[in-house]
Amino acid sequence: MSAVVAASPALQAALADTAREIDARFDVLLSVPDDARANLYRAMRHAAIDGGKRLRPLLVFATAKLFGCDYDCAGRVAMALEAIHVYSLIHDDLPAMDDDDLRHGRPTLHKAFDEATAILAGDCLHALAFEILADPATHGDPFVRAELILDLARATGPTGMAGGQMMDLEAETRTFDLATVTRLQAMKTGALIAAAVEAGAILGKVPPEGRTGLRGYARDLGLAFQIVDDLLDVEGDEALAGKKLRKDGEAGKETFVSLLGVEPARQRCRMLVDQAIEHLRHYGPEADLLRDIARFVLTRDH
Repeated sequence: MSAVVAASPALQAALADTAREIDARFDVLLSVPDDARANLYRAMRHAAIDGGKRLRPLLVFATAKLFGCDYDCAGRVAMALEAIHVYSLIHDDLPAMDDDDLRHGRPTLHKAFDEATAILAGDCLHALAFEILADPATHGDPFVRAELILDLARATGPTGMAGGQMMDLEAETRTFDLATVTRLQAMKTGALIAAAVEAGAILGKVPPEGRTGLRGYARDLGLAFQIVDDLLDVEGDEALAGKKLRKDGEAGKETFVSLLGVEPARQRCRMLVDQAIEHLRHYGPEADLLRDIARFVLTRDH
Protein backbone atom coordinates (compact mmCIF):
# COMPACT_ATOMS: atom_id res chain seq x y z
CA MET A 1 0.00 0.00 0.00
CA SER A 2 1.09 3.59 -0.62
CA ALA A 3 2.17 5.46 2.46
CA VAL A 4 -0.15 8.30 3.43
CA VAL A 5 2.01 11.41 3.31
CA ALA A 6 1.50 15.15 3.22
CA ALA A 7 2.16 17.09 0.05
CA SER A 8 5.87 17.07 -0.77
CA PRO A 9 7.69 20.42 -0.83
CA ALA A 10 7.85 20.16 -4.63
CA LEU A 11 4.09 19.60 -4.86
CA GLN A 12 3.33 22.41 -2.39
CA ALA A 13 5.43 24.78 -4.50
CA ALA A 14 3.80 23.57 -7.73
CA LEU A 15 0.29 24.03 -6.31
CA ALA A 16 1.10 27.57 -5.16
CA ASP A 17 2.77 28.48 -8.46
CA THR A 18 -0.15 27.08 -10.44
CA ALA A 19 -2.71 28.98 -8.35
CA ARG A 20 -0.83 32.24 -8.90
CA GLU A 21 -0.44 31.58 -12.62
CA ILE A 22 -4.09 30.73 -13.21
CA ASP A 23 -5.33 33.66 -11.11
CA ALA A 24 -3.07 36.04 -13.04
CA ARG A 25 -4.34 34.73 -16.37
CA PHE A 26 -7.99 34.99 -15.32
CA ASP A 27 -7.35 38.48 -14.00
CA VAL A 28 -6.27 39.58 -17.48
CA LEU A 29 -8.87 37.56 -19.39
CA LEU A 30 -11.76 38.74 -17.22
CA SER A 31 -10.91 42.43 -16.96
CA VAL A 32 -14.19 44.19 -16.17
CA PRO A 33 -15.45 46.33 -19.08
CA ASP A 34 -16.99 49.76 -18.60
CA ASP A 35 -20.39 48.84 -20.01
CA ALA A 36 -23.56 46.92 -19.20
CA ARG A 37 -21.67 43.60 -19.14
CA ALA A 38 -19.69 44.63 -16.04
CA ASN A 39 -21.71 42.51 -13.60
CA LEU A 40 -21.26 39.44 -15.80
CA TYR A 41 -17.49 39.85 -15.67
CA ARG A 42 -17.57 40.47 -11.93
CA ALA A 43 -19.50 37.23 -11.54
CA MET A 44 -16.98 35.28 -13.62
CA ARG A 45 -14.14 36.75 -11.55
CA HIS A 46 -15.94 35.77 -8.32
CA ALA A 47 -16.09 32.17 -9.46
CA ALA A 48 -12.76 31.85 -11.26
CA ILE A 49 -10.21 33.80 -9.20
CA ASP A 50 -8.78 32.82 -5.81
CA GLY A 51 -10.51 29.50 -5.35
CA GLY A 52 -10.09 25.76 -5.69
CA LYS A 53 -7.15 23.38 -5.68
CA ARG A 54 -6.20 24.04 -9.33
CA LEU A 55 -5.61 20.30 -9.72
CA ARG A 56 -6.56 20.20 -13.40
CA PRO A 57 -4.26 23.07 -14.43
CA LEU A 58 -1.46 21.47 -12.43
CA LEU A 59 -1.97 18.19 -14.29
CA VAL A 60 -1.73 20.07 -17.61
CA PHE A 61 1.53 21.74 -16.53
CA ALA A 62 3.00 18.53 -15.09
CA THR A 63 2.22 16.44 -18.18
CA ALA A 64 3.29 19.15 -20.63
CA LYS A 65 6.61 19.42 -18.80
CA LEU A 66 7.24 15.71 -19.47
CA PHE A 67 7.47 16.53 -23.16
CA GLY A 68 9.25 19.87 -22.99
CA CYS A 69 6.24 21.92 -24.07
CA ASP A 70 6.27 25.72 -24.14
CA TYR A 71 5.20 27.08 -20.73
CA ASP A 72 2.90 29.78 -22.11
CA CYS A 73 1.13 27.29 -24.37
CA ALA A 74 0.62 24.98 -21.41
CA GLY A 75 -0.63 27.94 -19.35
CA ARG A 76 -3.28 28.82 -21.92
CA VAL A 77 -4.48 25.21 -22.09
CA ALA A 78 -4.45 24.96 -18.29
CA MET A 79 -6.63 28.09 -18.06
CA ALA A 80 -9.07 26.64 -20.62
CA LEU A 81 -9.41 23.42 -18.59
CA GLU A 82 -9.96 25.40 -15.40
CA ALA A 83 -12.56 27.60 -17.13
CA ILE A 84 -14.52 24.44 -17.92
CA HIS A 85 -14.15 23.20 -14.35
CA VAL A 86 -15.35 26.52 -12.92
CA TYR A 87 -18.31 26.64 -15.32
CA SER A 88 -19.33 23.15 -14.21
CA LEU A 89 -19.22 24.15 -10.53
CA ILE A 90 -21.31 27.27 -11.17
CA HIS A 91 -24.00 25.20 -12.87
CA ASP A 92 -23.77 22.31 -10.37
CA ASP A 93 -24.42 24.73 -7.51
CA LEU A 94 -27.65 26.10 -9.04
CA PRO A 95 -30.98 25.36 -7.32
CA ALA A 96 -32.00 23.16 -10.26
CA MET A 97 -28.91 20.98 -9.73
CA ASP A 98 -27.19 20.49 -6.34
CA ASP A 99 -28.63 23.68 -4.78
CA ASP A 100 -25.54 24.71 -2.79
CA ASP A 101 -25.06 27.98 -0.91
CA LEU A 102 -21.28 27.80 -0.35
CA ARG A 103 -18.29 27.04 -2.57
CA HIS A 104 -14.70 27.41 -1.31
CA GLY A 105 -16.09 29.05 1.83
CA ARG A 106 -17.80 31.84 -0.14
CA PRO A 107 -21.38 32.29 -1.37
CA THR A 108 -22.03 30.36 -4.56
CA LEU A 109 -22.44 32.50 -7.63
CA HIS A 110 -26.22 32.48 -7.75
CA LYS A 111 -26.22 33.59 -4.10
CA ALA A 112 -23.58 36.29 -4.55
CA PHE A 113 -25.31 37.59 -7.70
CA ASP A 114 -28.47 35.91 -9.05
CA GLU A 115 -29.43 32.78 -10.96
CA ALA A 116 -29.57 34.40 -14.40
CA THR A 117 -26.13 35.96 -13.99
CA ALA A 118 -24.74 32.66 -12.70
CA ILE A 119 -26.06 30.77 -15.72
CA LEU A 120 -24.61 33.35 -18.12
CA ALA A 121 -21.27 33.38 -16.29
CA GLY A 122 -21.05 29.60 -16.62
CA ASP A 123 -22.01 29.78 -20.29
CA CYS A 124 -19.33 32.40 -20.93
CA LEU A 125 -16.56 30.43 -19.19
CA HIS A 126 -17.55 27.38 -21.24
CA ALA A 127 -17.32 29.41 -24.46
CA LEU A 128 -14.08 31.12 -23.45
CA ALA A 129 -12.40 27.74 -22.87
CA PHE A 130 -12.89 26.76 -26.51
CA GLU A 131 -12.03 30.24 -27.74
CA ILE A 132 -8.69 29.96 -25.92
CA LEU A 133 -7.94 26.55 -27.40
CA ALA A 134 -8.86 27.66 -30.93
CA ASP A 135 -6.62 30.73 -30.78
CA PRO A 136 -3.30 30.35 -32.69
CA ALA A 137 -1.58 31.85 -29.62
CA THR A 138 -2.25 28.55 -27.84
CA HIS A 139 -0.30 26.50 -30.38
CA GLY A 140 1.01 27.19 -33.86
CA ASP A 141 -0.11 23.81 -35.20
CA PRO A 142 -3.83 23.85 -36.14
CA PHE A 143 -3.98 20.05 -35.83
CA VAL A 144 -2.85 20.29 -32.20
CA ARG A 145 -5.47 22.96 -31.52
CA ALA A 146 -8.18 20.86 -33.20
CA GLU A 147 -7.26 17.80 -31.12
CA LEU A 148 -7.28 19.83 -27.90
CA ILE A 149 -10.78 21.12 -28.75
CA LEU A 150 -12.08 17.68 -29.70
CA ASP A 151 -10.77 16.01 -26.55
CA LEU A 152 -12.15 18.71 -24.25
CA ALA A 153 -15.54 18.67 -26.01
CA ARG A 154 -15.79 14.93 -25.46
CA ALA A 155 -14.82 15.31 -21.79
CA THR A 156 -17.42 18.05 -21.28
CA GLY A 157 -20.49 16.75 -23.11
CA PRO A 158 -22.90 13.81 -22.87
CA THR A 159 -20.12 11.20 -22.76
CA GLY A 160 -18.29 13.19 -20.08
CA MET A 161 -19.19 15.71 -17.38
CA ALA A 162 -22.70 16.60 -18.50
CA GLY A 163 -23.65 12.96 -18.95
CA GLY A 164 -22.24 12.15 -15.52
CA GLN A 165 -24.19 15.03 -13.98
CA MET A 166 -27.40 13.69 -15.53
CA MET A 167 -26.69 10.29 -14.05
CA ASP A 168 -26.04 11.99 -10.70
CA LEU A 169 -29.46 13.65 -10.85
CA GLU A 170 -31.06 10.29 -11.67
CA ALA A 171 -29.27 8.78 -8.66
CA GLU A 172 -31.67 10.65 -6.37
CA THR A 173 -34.59 8.49 -7.53
CA ARG A 174 -32.86 5.29 -8.69
CA THR A 175 -30.64 2.71 -7.01
CA PHE A 176 -27.23 2.35 -8.67
CA ASP A 177 -24.83 -0.55 -8.22
CA LEU A 178 -21.05 -0.18 -7.90
CA ALA A 179 -20.41 -0.50 -11.63
CA THR A 180 -22.92 2.26 -12.40
CA VAL A 181 -21.53 4.57 -9.70
CA THR A 182 -18.03 3.96 -11.07
CA ARG A 183 -19.18 4.87 -14.59
CA LEU A 184 -21.04 7.94 -13.30
CA GLN A 185 -17.98 9.26 -11.48
CA ALA A 186 -15.60 8.40 -14.33
CA MET A 187 -17.74 10.71 -16.45
CA LYS A 188 -18.67 13.46 -13.97
CA THR A 189 -15.29 13.81 -12.23
CA GLY A 190 -12.80 11.66 -14.09
CA ALA A 191 -13.36 12.89 -17.64
CA LEU A 192 -11.97 16.39 -17.05
CA ILE A 193 -9.04 15.05 -15.01
CA ALA A 194 -8.28 12.73 -17.93
CA ALA A 195 -8.58 15.63 -20.38
CA ALA A 196 -6.04 17.63 -18.37
CA VAL A 197 -3.47 14.82 -18.58
CA GLU A 198 -4.29 14.15 -22.23
CA ALA A 199 -3.88 17.86 -23.08
CA GLY A 200 -0.25 17.85 -21.98
CA ALA A 201 0.44 14.87 -24.21
CA ILE A 202 -1.38 16.50 -27.14
CA LEU A 203 0.75 19.63 -26.72
CA GLY A 204 3.79 17.37 -26.81
CA LYS A 205 2.53 15.76 -30.04
CA VAL A 206 2.61 12.32 -28.44
CA PRO A 207 0.67 9.93 -30.72
CA PRO A 208 -2.44 8.30 -29.22
CA GLU A 209 -0.72 4.91 -28.96
CA GLY A 210 1.99 6.54 -26.83
CA ARG A 211 -0.48 7.83 -24.24
CA THR A 212 -1.66 4.50 -22.80
CA GLY A 213 0.23 4.85 -19.52
CA LEU A 214 -0.91 8.43 -19.01
CA ARG A 215 -4.51 7.46 -19.72
CA GLY A 216 -4.31 4.68 -17.14
CA TYR A 217 -2.79 7.10 -14.65
CA ALA A 218 -5.57 9.64 -15.23
CA ARG A 219 -8.35 7.03 -15.01
CA ASP A 220 -7.15 5.66 -11.67
CA LEU A 221 -6.37 9.14 -10.31
CA GLY A 222 -9.87 10.36 -11.17
CA LEU A 223 -11.56 7.46 -9.38
CA ALA A 224 -9.28 7.80 -6.35
CA PHE A 225 -10.05 11.52 -6.21
CA GLN A 226 -13.79 10.79 -6.18
CA ILE A 227 -13.52 8.12 -3.50
CA VAL A 228 -11.74 10.66 -1.28
CA ASP A 229 -14.55 13.13 -2.05
CA ASP A 230 -17.07 10.52 -0.91
CA LEU A 231 -15.05 9.84 2.25
CA LEU A 232 -14.82 13.56 3.01
CA ASP A 233 -18.57 13.90 2.51
CA VAL A 234 -19.00 11.41 5.36
CA GLU A 235 -16.05 12.26 7.61
CA GLY A 236 -14.92 15.73 6.52
CA ASP A 237 -14.99 19.12 8.22
CA GLU A 238 -17.39 21.61 6.59
CA ALA A 239 -15.17 24.52 7.64
CA LEU A 240 -12.22 23.04 5.74
CA ALA A 241 -14.36 21.94 2.82
CA GLY A 242 -15.93 25.37 2.50
CA LYS A 243 -19.25 23.80 1.54
CA LYS A 244 -22.08 21.73 2.99
CA LEU A 245 -21.23 18.06 3.47
CA ARG A 246 -23.26 14.85 3.90
CA LYS A 247 -25.69 15.87 1.16
CA ASP A 248 -25.37 12.61 -0.79
CA GLY A 249 -26.59 10.55 2.14
CA GLU A 250 -29.46 12.94 2.77
CA ALA A 251 -30.45 12.70 -0.90
CA GLY A 252 -30.31 8.89 -0.82
CA LYS A 253 -27.57 8.66 -3.44
CA GLU A 254 -25.33 5.62 -3.63
CA THR A 255 -21.62 6.43 -3.36
CA PHE A 256 -18.40 4.43 -3.14
CA VAL A 257 -18.64 4.71 0.66
CA SER A 258 -22.30 3.68 0.93
CA LEU A 259 -21.69 0.69 -1.35
CA LEU A 260 -18.29 -0.43 -0.04
CA GLY A 261 -18.08 0.91 3.51
CA VAL A 262 -15.54 3.41 4.84
CA GLU A 263 -12.48 1.20 5.26
CA PRO A 264 -12.93 -0.83 2.05
CA ALA A 265 -13.41 2.46 0.16
CA ARG A 266 -10.19 3.81 1.67
CA GLN A 267 -8.36 0.59 0.73
CA ARG A 268 -9.67 0.82 -2.83
CA CYS A 269 -8.44 4.39 -3.02
CA ARG A 270 -4.95 3.34 -1.95
CA MET A 271 -4.99 0.57 -4.55
CA LEU A 272 -5.99 3.03 -7.28
CA VAL A 273 -3.19 5.41 -6.29
CA ASP A 274 -0.69 2.54 -6.43
CA GLN A 275 -2.00 1.62 -9.87
CA ALA A 276 -1.82 5.22 -11.07
CA ILE A 277 1.83 5.45 -10.05
CA GLU A 278 2.59 2.09 -11.66
CA HIS A 279 1.24 3.41 -14.98
CA LEU A 280 4.13 5.91 -14.91
CA ARG A 281 6.80 3.22 -14.59
CA HIS A 282 8.28 3.98 -18.02
CA TYR A 283 9.01 7.58 -16.99
CA GLY A 284 11.89 8.71 -14.83
CA PRO A 285 12.21 11.53 -12.29
CA GLU A 286 10.56 13.91 -14.77
CA ALA A 287 7.23 12.30 -13.77
CA ASP A 288 7.77 12.71 -10.01
CA LEU A 289 5.28 15.59 -9.81
CA LEU A 290 2.56 13.40 -11.31
CA ARG A 291 3.45 10.70 -8.76
CA ASP A 292 3.30 13.24 -5.92
CA ILE A 293 -0.14 14.39 -7.09
CA ALA A 294 -1.42 10.81 -6.94
CA ARG A 295 -0.04 10.28 -3.43
CA PHE A 296 -1.47 13.56 -2.21
CA VAL A 297 -4.99 12.56 -3.27
CA LEU A 298 -4.98 10.18 -0.28
CA THR A 299 -4.31 12.91 2.26
CA ARG A 300 -6.28 15.93 1.10
CA ASP A 301 -8.75 17.24 3.66
CA HIS A 302 -10.98 19.29 1.33
